[in-house]
Amino acid sequence: MAASNSSFDQTSAIATETANMEDFKVHVFSSSDELLEKLHEKWNSVKQQPYPVMYSSIFGGIILDPAMMVIPIDDHMVHRGHGVFDTAIILDGYLYELDVHLNRFLRSASKARVASPFTFSELKRILIQLAAASKMRKGTLRYWLSAGPGDFLLSPAGCPTSAFYAVVIDEDFSQCKEGVKVITSAIPMKSPLFATMKNVNYLPNVLSKMEAEDKGAFASIWVDEEGYIAEGPNVNVAFITSEEELILPSFDKILSGCTAMRLLQLAPKLIEQGRLKSVKTTDIMVEDAKKAAEMMYVGSTLPLLPIIMWDEKPIGNGEVGELTMALSDLLWEDMAAGPETQRIPVPYA
Repeated sequence: MAASNSSFDQTSAIATETANMEDFKVHVFSSSDELLEKLHEKWNSVKQQPYPVMYSSIFGGIILDPAMMVIPIDDHMVHRGHGVFDTAIILDGYLYELDVHLNRFLRSASKARVASPFTFSELKRILIQLAAASKMRKGTLRYWLSAGPGDFLLSPAGCPTSAFYAVVIDEDFSQCKEGVKVITSAIPMKSPLFATMKNVNYLPNVLSKMEAEDKGAFASIWVDEEGYIAEGPNVNVAFITSEEELILPSFDKILSGCTAMRLLQLAPKLIEQGRLKSVKTTDIMVEDAKKAAEMMYVGSTLPLLPIIMWDEKPIGNGEVGELTMALSDLLWEDMAAGPETQRIPVPYA
């Protein structure tokens, strides 16, 4: 009797599901005009447009209509992850460290075997004009180089040309003065080949960030198989030792962050002031790192984010460190009023 009832239940469930499927109809857009109207309906409901402009080499120009800020579904960056990206910030009408980021961008592209359709100078001009068209005086600029659209195969041999995309994001950011807590990530970190190029394969990074948020932390710290400190999910990490040394992990297995490199250039000013004893990159064991007097994330829009707790234990005295904020001031001043080599004025119309 039990078996008979079970069979009846399954038949009933199938009949119900079939009826529901008959009631569920997928809309077919009869024209591009109808689809565009639907897309505009979505974006018209947004109070403030978060992406004022986009550039697409597929379209061959700058796009102002958010409904048209799209990437082809057969682009190999979409379905194979075959692409690289980089970023820069716009602050007070200036692009900060664009050349440095662009150079890293092209190095990443070379490692990923994606040829750029434009020269360095052309890419730079496109991005500057894009920033100007956005009219944004503060925000972030993000750009991608893809193997391009063509098919859904693994090899990019069927892609006629690579594709370059860029977007300006209306993003507010300010100097970080509050400390955060972090955890050691249990998500396996990328191998050096992929960690040292800024590619679009960010699933480990995403899972690492989500893992931290699940535990009430801001983000995580990766530790390699040998027990050495690596990096955060999308930022570098730095330490101030009890001997007043600034130490960053070596870059041979991780991404060489542009802001981290700039920090290494600026930090000797604190040595001249007698506030720091030394500045260096080296391999750091996790046990030694947790004994640091101060700790911080280093990244483009932070530029430094104090870390006051790691794996539920305080860093130093558990408060934002004086030297951390002094280093943050150096970077923030460089972003806001640094030399012409670091800041490019945006030629707004």
